[in-house]
Amino acid sequence: MSHATGEKYLKNGVLPHMWCSGCGVGVMLGALVRAFEELDYRNSDIVVVTGIGCTGKADDYLTTNALHATHGRALPHATGIKAFNPRLQVVVLMGDGDSVTIGGNHFIHAARRNIDVTAIVVNNFNYGMTGGQVSGTTPGDSLTSTTAWGNPERDIDICALAEVAGANYVARETTFHGWELKEHIKEAMIKRGFSLVEVFSPCPTHFGRNNAMAEPREMLDWLKEKGLPRERYEQLNAEEKRGHFVIGKLVDRDAPDFNTRYEEIRARATKG
Repeated sequence: MSHATGEKYLKNGVLPHMWCSGCGVGVMLGALVRAFEELDYRNSDIVVVTGIGCTGKADDYLTTNALHATHGRALPHATGIKAFNPRLQVVVLMGDGDSVTIGGNHFIHAARRNIDVTAIVVNNFNYGMTGGQVSGTTPGDSLTSTTAWGNPERDIDICALAEVAGANYVARETTFHGWELKEHIKEAMIKRGFSLVEVFSPCPTHFGRNNAMAEPREMLDWLKEKGLPRERYEQLNAEEKRGHFVIGKLVDRDAPDFNTRYEEIRARATKG
């Protein structure tokens, strides 16, 4: 039996990649290029947009069209690309800082507009590239280089934010669940409208070492134990739910996407 490798979407000679041992960005990238292959996308039909940070380096490895934007600004660039050329498959790769901390306002409005792009957010719970500082998704009381005695802030639930803002598709997976991650990326790219796939992947270099996951294996064991499908999660009582999180498909609806609504309005305007 043959399996997708995604090799045709990767530049020759670029492996091994630059990310730290245990980092989930490489796992996400592998799932993404395999999804491209299984969906039979041509390189020229794909645009991958990235921002700044560890996840933002992913476009360096790809043979698709790519745009490397500034910190927090990947989504507005992707929005412009899709609005200008709706036939393109536009995928936005971001970290938690890029997407909802620095880029939070853009995230809300891309979901609200229901623009037909796929946003993949590798949530590593800190600013990994610049020293492990606290981010908007750092869990409360977690230790980072700027919250050495605990984080007093509440963390953003990226999936919940996407849902209430109007995304058509929302899923969360982890770097332990690689096969499921690929399948959710495929579903997200097929779905019309704004799609989000969040990838839980604690930063092994900073977050893991500061929070009792000094080795990548410990991080993967944590992801395996704490990530639960919704039906299992809902069976837990309030105390048992503490420390666990839901994985899998969370939202799947069919509200008209931005380009569909725009064309309808343009048709009315030209008739008048």
